Order: sequence, then structure tokens, then C-alpha cells
Amino acid sequence: MSEVDWLSQLLRMITVTGRLEVRCAYGVPWRVSWPQAAADEIPYHIVLKGRAILKDSKLETITELVGGDIVLLPHGSEHVLDDGSGRAPAPTHNRRDSAGWMLSENDGSGERLDLLCGRFFVRQPHDRLVRDYLPTNVVIRASDGNADEGVSSASQHLTGLMNLMRLESTSGKLGGNAVLNALSSALFTIVLRAASESEHAPAGLLALAGHPRLAPAISALFADPARPWKLHELADLCSMSRATFMRHFQDKLGRSAIDLLTDIRMTLAANELRKPGITTAAVAESVGYQSEAAFRRAFAEWMGMTPGQWRRSASEGQ
Repeated sequence: MSEVDWLSQLLRMITVTGRLEVRCAYGVPWRVSWPQAAADEIPYHIVLKGRAILKDSKLETITELVGGDIVLLPHGSEHVLDDGSGRAPAPTHNRRDSAGWMLSENDGSGERLDLLCGRFFVRQPHDRLVRDYLPTNVVIRASDGNADEGVSSASQHLTGLMNLMRLESTSGKLGGNAVLNALSSALFTIVLRAASESEHAPAGLLALAGHPRLAPAISALFADPARPWKLHELADLCSMSRATFMRHFQDKLGRSAIDLLTDIRMTLAANELRKPGITTAAVAESVGYQSEAAFRRAFAEWMGMTPGQWRRSASEGQ
């Protein structure tokens, strides 16, 4: 199984939807601020044209973005985007489009910016899997001329997707908002694919999947999480000793293979417990637990509530 397959497995496990919220058409000077997002939200920004400086308040990092670049903030960090001039921003004029998103313009006369801003919504408890295994920021350089063949292909898809989003955000046609939201959801998948294929994949699961020697273990864990995996079996899949496998896995992911297996199992269990009629014992067996009591303990420790409490909570939230 390839790294693309594990990504498909991951995205079948979690529920992600997208929504475009603001299109910014600014001239220098400009500045926009985004507060800390809710636990189940991932802000994203697409620079269609121009240049923007991203400042992450939590990490105290500064990243320059240019036309064709995309940034996701999986941890929802408070951040600022501006033109980098240091000048006071020009006043903005906002109006709500008939499709539901907002067009924000200003009176700046300098270099023009065309920016799409939105967010992904990750259904609980899937947000935990995203936060724990994705880096604080994911930046994709869609116009990177130095990318390898795999990234180039992903970049072509991103470019086409951005062009569609640009057209839909200006066409005013019926169903435009629904199309934009659907394109936003596709954007999440393609950005993760591009990031995992990059030679400079960010930390966490994306970097691990791009590691050619560790990819077989990742694929195996996602493909058959109910199997009673032993570390030496996963190490054998990667043609490594047990100690070497553990060291590489921890270095790349910051967590152990058993941690990842548990998180996959508990995420699948949370999904199953939403279904009416399925017993806790059946759920426990489906995710690899021979003992219902052991599953209940593991789930309560992972989720902070018992399977029954989660089932009721999920049912009330539907």
C-alpha cells in the first residue's frame, strides 16, 4: 500500500468539510487578523495574486506567501496577514455576497492582493487526530519550480482548483456557494497530498508518510488497525531492526507507532459508536480488542468519557 492509500484511509476515517468565508481584494497597505480558531476548525488562505506576510503569533514565525501559495493552520493558531510595509492599513469596505461569503476591499493604491480565506471543519473527535499529527502550519508552494515530479503533479491540481475557486467566487452563478464549499473540501485532501510528497514535508504524519522506509508501517497500521501488531512485525515491514524502527518513527512523528495505532483504533471506534444498534462489545472487537473491559478503559482514557457517554453525546449532537 502506498502513502497515497494511507491518506485515503485517513480521510475515510475523519469528516472534513470546507467553507470559503472572505475574499480580500486589497491594495497596499493592508492587514487582516485572525483569532485563535475553535478546536474543530482549520483556517486556510489562498494567495491568488500578489504577496502576503504570514505572522504566527504563537510561534513567532514569519512566512512570505506569493501568488499560488496556500497555507493551512491545523492548530488554528492566532495569526496576522499583512503586506509587510509596516504602514497603517487602509480602511476596508465589506459587503456580503449573495452566495454567503464576504468581499472585503480597501482604498490602498499599492500592489494588489487577491486572497481567499476560509476554514475547514473537522468533526469531533477527529480534530484530535488532526492536531496531534499535523504541524502548526502547512505551506504549499503551488508555483515551486524546483519541486519533484510528484509535487509538480499535485501543484498542477492545486492550480486548477484555485482557478475554479477564483471563477466561482466572481461568477455570481446559481449554486456558487455550494461549489466553493465542495472545492474547499477537495482542497484539504490535495494540500495534504502535496505536503506528504514534498522533499521538505512538514513535521508529523506528513513527513513520516514521505519517508520511504517507514511508509510500509504507516500503510499497514491504517489498512488493518484491528490486527494485534507487534513492534518487530512493523519493523520487519520496513526492513529495520526493532530499535532502529522505534527511533526513526519517534524522530519523525514525535510519537510511537503504538500511540498512532491506538489513535487510529479509538477514532474508528468513535465512528462506530455513532451507529445505532451496534454493541460496545462489537465495536471493541472491530478495532482489535479481545476484552470489552480493556476497550472501555482505553476509550475512556483516550476520549475522557466512557463509550456509552460518547454514544449519547454523539447522538444528541446530530
